[in-house]
Amino acid sequence: MQVKIVYASMTGNDEDMAEILEEDLQDAGFDVDSSDVSFTDASDYLNADICVFVTYTYGEGKMTDELEDFYDQLKNLDLSGKKFLVMGSGDKTYKDHYCENVFDFEKVFLACGAEEVIQPLTVENAPDDDDIAKIDEIADELAEKFNG
Repeated sequence: MQVKIVYASMTGNDEDMAEILEEDLQDAGFDVDSSDVSFTDASDYLNADICVFVTYTYGEGKMTDELEDFYDQLKNLDLSGKKFLVMGSGDKTYKDHYCENVFDFEKVFLACGAEEVIQPLTVENAPDDDDIAKIDEIADELAEKFNG
């Protein structure tokens, strides 16, 4: 199965998360393509079976320009028949806005007709050992669902 991972990373935390998932999925036999949101068109998801988006939430949840551009492209796609999952980082000091962009992208994937296969994973700042274990579990679950 073809997996497309698109990540947005300001500090490197979300790129790290994307790289961990990419390696895990490749080890499980998936064909994985990963790219930075700034160099990716949302239509790249049309060639994938599983769409993954990894994003950060900056401050009080306002999307940065590159996130907003990708979001606007994404909301115009028909992703019926595609599977998706989202994950990302945020800072709990922003309380109600913690990982807000993760949930914004979850909503837009659902609006595009994609089917959510795993609930969003949210990470405070950088992924720690527990978060890495959760990413590993996501890869295992995907392998069981789609490669088993």
